Amino acid sequence: MSLAVSNRNFFLKLQLLKYGRLYATSLSSVEDEYTQTPQYPEIVDLAPFEVKKQDAQDYYETIKAVKTVEEKQIKLNMPKYYGFKCFMLHENAIPYNNLNLTQYLTKTHLIENNQLPIVCPTMEHVNLEALKRDVEDVLILAHEGYCKNASVKDSNLTEEESQNAMSSIISQQIHRAILLNLHVNYPHLEAVQTDIDPRIESCWFSGGIPSNREHECAVTERKDKAVQYVGVPTLTVRSEVPLSPIISFDEAKSTNFNIPNCEYQPQSFGVFTTHRRIVNVPGFWPGDPYQFGLLAYHYRGHILRRRFKDPVEHQEALHRQGILAGFGWLNAQANFLGFSTYNDITYPLVTQCVVTNGKMWSFYAYQLNTILMHLKYIEDNSKVNICWGSKELKLYEEIQNGKVIGFNEDVLKMLVSFYTNVPRERSGVELRPFLGDQEKVIADLQDDERREWLEKEYKFITSNRPRHYLPYEIYHWEKIYKIDHKKRPMDARRRPFELFINPWDRTYNSRKPRYIPRKHRPDVKRHVGRDAKEYFP
Repeated sequence: MSLAVSNRNFFLKLQLLKYGRLYATSLSSVEDEYTQTPQYPEIVDLAPFEVKKQDAQDYYETIKAVKTVEEKQIKLNMPKYYGFKCFMLHENAIPYNNLNLTQYLTKTHLIENNQLPIVCPTMEHVNLEALKRDVEDVLILAHEGYCKNASVKDSNLTEEESQNAMSSIISQQIHRAILLNLHVNYPHLEAVQTDIDPRIESCWFSGGIPSNREHECAVTERKDKAVQYVGVPTLTVRSEVPLSPIISFDEAKSTNFNIPNCEYQPQSFGVFTTHRRIVNVPGFWPGDPYQFGLLAYHYRGHILRRRFKDPVEHQEALHRQGILAGFGWLNAQANFLGFSTYNDITYPLVTQCVVTNGKMWSFYAYQLNTILMHLKYIEDNSKVNICWGSKELKLYEEIQNGKVIGFNEDVLKMLVSFYTNVPRERSGVELRPFLGDQEKVIADLQDDERREWLEKEYKFITSNRPRHYLPYEIYHWEKIYKIDHKKRPMDARRRPFELFINPWDRTYNSRKPRYIPRKHRPDVKRHVGRDAKEYFP
């Protein structure tokens, strides 16, 4: 046999072996395709509205997948370069007849009762007489040292500013007196963090708000609107573990809780819009170990600015302030725990609020059960948030000749019950389920360049400073001669409104990266590294 024939036979054997294996593999793959029960692919609705809903759901999942707190906040701001058109809810500027709108925007059921359902209000270790004497000393000192100070009377402070200053002094000193009296028998008060005049901002999307054209036609379309809350508490107290829930998640789905419906635009209630970036700041920065709110003191000097002296309307304004104080603070805390307005909380959060001017006190306990309130879940999400609020109570009648007249111990007991409400560990509950195992904040990142870039970008977003270039606007002469009357047909069409472009739809990352000078580039000849690297989530 020749060498050529032997080689040909050898290659034939290799091909037979090869195709035999492929045939066996193909047979096994075909057998694997058959199952005992039919497996049908998911039926996808290709209607335009359904496709849009699926795209939105995919976007929500991408936000959930982001590992760190700061990157989640950057991701929320990605759709808009100049910020979102937000309805502004200011704590110290309360329009009239605004309680129902606030309940709708926060999905809150209000329970008015002077006996708040505080969990485990243990009072047996409280020396109430000693604490009462300390509080009376605080009131007398504040009254004589502040109200009778000639320099203060001659200053340019308004009545509201003067009352807020008085409230700040009394709140801080009463807080100090309570801590000194209770910290021995209540060790959790030794491990709290106190903030004076912290910055609290909270943003979320609320669905079901009527659009502009619904005033002219039937109510057929409702949209998601960004809502931004700005709070100005005088003092907040934070702990490392959360307060125990007052009611369970199942009880929060009860049909006994009613939420007022929103049939008009928020502008009809005196709530107006401005362009802002989404900002959630609960009074501290990401990475702080004390991330759960225990108690917050708020001003009530804005009541003096209200023109109509109606006690019922004043009480509604205080309830509105208490609801926003509780929801706004807890929503910002939830964002720092890894949740967002598109990814709901997995366990309830509880906080306590006090609205006072030193003499009149209002107490609120708030339980956050859901932050999922955009249009897709406005009806499907049956959970509601609960706020328990008291009517305004008077701590004392007056101060005469260095003595407190008519001191109300029930008000002091209610305040003490807020402090004796002990935060506890949540057994079997993952507090940060949507954050990374090793990287929860950008300070945990190992890449120095990425960490510095993300920190700078996050602080710029949080600062809400305007852009270097002013945002787009249509000038008056353009409105007159180009839009209304079309008197300049020969002008070149270069402006966005002439090219049918909406500049407000510009995304956050649609910008030119930072330019790197030639001498700092790694490879000048190949033009590598001309633009700085960006780390958008």
